[in-house]
Amino acid sequence: MQRVLIIGATSAIAEATARLYAERGARLHLVARNRPRLDTIADDLLVRGAPEVTRASLDVGDFAAHAAALDDAWVALGEVDVVLIAHGTLPDQKACEASVETALAEFATNGTSTIALLTLIANRMQAARRGSIAVISSVAGDRGRASNYLYGSAKAAVTTFLSGLRQRMAKHGVDVVTIKPGFVDTPMTRDFKKGALWAKPEDVAAGIVKAIDKGRPVAYLPWFWFGIMTVIRSIPEFLFKRLSL
Repeated sequence: MQRVLIIGATSAIAEATARLYAERGARLHLVARNRPRLDTIADDLLVRGAPEVTRASLDVGDFAAHAAALDDAWVALGEVDVVLIAHGTLPDQKACEASVETALAEFATNGTSTIALLTLIANRMQAARRGSIAVISSVAGDRGRASNYLYGSAKAAVTTFLSGLRQRMAKHGVDVVTIKPGFVDTPMTRDFKKGALWAKPEDVAAGIVKAIDKGRPVAYLPWFWFGIMTVIRSIPEFLFKRLSL
């Protein structure tokens, strides 16, 4: 029986992933800020087959509360086989450009808070010498674009941190999986016009579980984003800066 910790469990992608683990009969510990929503999700997961779903509230911006939240998770599950970090926001780029305070707050939510959690989680997993750590980053971190470079820079920091962490943890039997979704149709993106490149949370969740099962270092989801981002990264800077992306 797998024991799965999900941080940011009320996000659409995290909820869809939790459902897949529940159908496997995994025990789950869910962490998020919105406790009523967390309780609703937990009840649904029990119906779907999870034998036990514990939960706890956490504001990831409260760095001082991270250690206690992780203590509670390990007590609830006993040991942890899989950790998925899935929290995040989609910042208003223009608001970030206008306010240092807003820019730093959004960077903290999407970047620094994840790094802080990973630092504590990695030490626990290293001591156990087993398990998988998966983190939802983004294709936006592959190259800064004028339309969302605050968000992209936070995700780039997470991606680079995970690369180093993966190399470190490989010596201790722990997989570190970087998840890079493209456009996903979620409540966070409800105001965006959707097109052929948009994926459903359920499809991304299936890719996440598969990547964790196989211990893949990096998973672009859906798969075609690997090709798209390869092209975008290869555009020369003199041309790239003229594009509207």
